[in-house]
Amino acid sequence: MRRFKVLLLVLASLAGIWSLGIKTAYAEGPKLNAEGAILIEAESGQVLFEQDANKPWYPASITKTMTLALALEAVEKGKVKLSDIVQASENACSYGGSQVWLDPRDQFTLDQMLIAIAVGSANDASVAVAEHIAGTEENFVRQMNAKAKELGCTNTNFVNAHGLHDDNHYTSPADMAKIARYALSFPKILEYTSIKHYKFREAPKELILDNTNKLLWRYPGTDGLKTGTTSQAKRNLVSTVQRDNLRLIAVVMGADQKGGHFAESIKLYNWAFSQFGYKQFFGKGQVAAHTKVSKGVVGEIPLIAARKVGALMNKDQESKIETKAIIPDYIPAPVKKGQKVGEIQILQDGKIINKVDLLAKDSVAKATYWQLLKRTWRKVFSF
Repeated sequence: MRRFKVLLLVLASLAGIWSLGIKTAYAEGPKLNAEGAILIEAESGQVLFEQDANKPWYPASITKTMTLALALEAVEKGKVKLSDIVQASENACSYGGSQVWLDPRDQFTLDQMLIAIAVGSANDASVAVAEHIAGTEENFVRQMNAKAKELGCTNTNFVNAHGLHDDNHYTSPADMAKIARYALSFPKILEYTSIKHYKFREAPKELILDNTNKLLWRYPGTDGLKTGTTSQAKRNLVSTVQRDNLRLIAVVMGADQKGGHFAESIKLYNWAFSQFGYKQFFGKGQVAAHTKVSKGVVGEIPLIAARKVGALMNKDQESKIETKAIIPDYIPAPVKKGQKVGEIQILQDGKIINKVDLLAKDSVAKATYWQLLKRTWRKVFSF
């Protein structure tokens, strides 16, 4: 433990100034009773509040935010399917703490296992999923650390997929916010983390899981993400709330009081929603611009936003927020549906604060010689 405390001090001194996005001075936020905390706007990563945000701390089960994210990434890449049967090993079944009492003879799908992790914080399911995806938990942990490094985490080292205590298993509020933001890039995760109750097993003894994130009941707009509690870590919570198109991510680590991780998170959200709003211009998948197609079967194509287009607004400050589409005058056929064609910039007082890709709404085939000739004739004779 002494070695880890020294490491905490060294890493904290090396951390310096950290920001996920644009760092701006706002009205002073609340003073929290926690080892560290951070609040960000999920879309841009803009930091709204931080208190010892770079301090390394034991994550406990909020580790599973990364486990869930990597599992869903593997699904997206086609490496595994949610319908896969996850065969739990003797090793996975041996894990205690929060669990679903897996047996090697059990037949549960990856989808069911991920719900067990998200809702019931199951350590045995976490190891089973890690082994299913990477062959061994050790291989999976290497993927966790590689992803953390890719996301820009500087105070993180994972040694397991579940979060049971180890002196060398740590992260920071700032790093966990990055991981949570990455996890939210997979829409399925909110389907899992917003489940309040789930019947995992019918027989021989019924097992109903209750979500450990009590903000789902206590704070409107909450739909994720994960709690974590051990005697060494105290009480941790990485959560997300959306109201009026504004999605926030809060990380509170090392709360002392019973329920303190929930109470301190609510303080953060109450402060943030009193200070900020969100101006949305286009939703994800909404047509945001058009451009012409050269030598295509149609002459113009609509472009849709890859994600929602908007910006955080400080309610106490006047600012001009606008958008600007950066697209070519023409794009050559053929055009593939979902192809990036340009981008839409979000500007605040004339300064670019975010960018969103513009994608082709439909595919456009290349026109044949006769189609082009017919089009030319129509133009000529229209005069």
